[in-house]
Amino acid sequence: MSPLHLSILALLLLALAMAMGAGLLLQRLSQRQSTAQVIQRALGDNATPADALPDELDFLRDNPWQTRWLQSRLGSLLVADEDRRLIEQCGFPKVRSQLALLFARLVLALGLPALVYLGMSTSGNRMLWTAAAFAIGFMLPKWFLKSRAAQRRERVARELPLFVDLLGLLQSVGLSLDQSLQVIASDFQHVMPVLGAEVARGNRQYAQGRTREQAYQRLATLHENQHLSDFVALVNQADKHGGAIQEPIRQFSERLRLHRKSEMKAQIGKITVKMTVVMVTTLLPALVIVTAGPGFLAIIRSVGTMTGS
Repeated sequence: MSPLHLSILALLLLALAMAMGAGLLLQRLSQRQSTAQVIQRALGDNATPADALPDELDFLRDNPWQTRWLQSRLGSLLVADEDRRLIEQCGFPKVRSQLALLFARLVLALGLPALVYLGMSTSGNRMLWTAAAFAIGFMLPKWFLKSRAAQRRERVARELPLFVDLLGLLQSVGLSLDQSLQVIASDFQHVMPVLGAEVARGNRQYAQGRTREQAYQRLATLHENQHLSDFVALVNQADKHGGAIQEPIRQFSERLRLHRKSEMKAQIGKITVKMTVVMVTTLLPALVIVTAGPGFLAIIRSVGTMTGS
């Protein structure tokens, strides 16, 4: 066996060892999360999922050694701040998802190049394809996170009008702001899974003693939605200074509807341009055949009779 094959085998064994280590860490996280879930059920909240436990149970959910290792220089290099933000936007558990991302990157970034190198028979472009496989294996988990985060941002944009209308409706029937947010988090989370979960998280933090602005800061900034940020700022200002909030919510809902109408008009304009290209490439040949086909056939017959005579 050549030294190159020995080095590739050593890399594969190293990747296998690191993957086993990451698997053990994930198993310990799962055990700690199960313990936290049992304590949460004992506290009387059986409906709380394992990934949405209250913040006071973070000591059971996260291992200090794992958190410290992920915050080290090597951990910050392999799992950057952008990756951690994407994980939060996807709604995945924080530490466990970072370890899963690290595990996937190690396996794909070392496994794919080894498979490509061993699978190619010619040595001409072997190194080039191996480097490309390493880059693809390292970036593939991040591309998955970006796709999932983009889908959740679209869901937030679709859920926001319903969230605003529901809050205005609950305010109009006489509920306070706290009661309205509690009702939305408890009774309408199946209708608004993303915003409902974020509102429930903010309600828990507000009940633990944080200000409303601190509790809903994540909701305002996480999903990169300007309308949602403006609405959270409106709610925070109304809670801070007091006063009726029904009319500002109604005006904000009107503004949101106008913005959605303008977005739909812009999308219709883009679809019209795309359909023009489709019609030119598909319908125009058929139209030419239908309209000019009989003329071409008549010309062919007349030319055939002239040559026959």
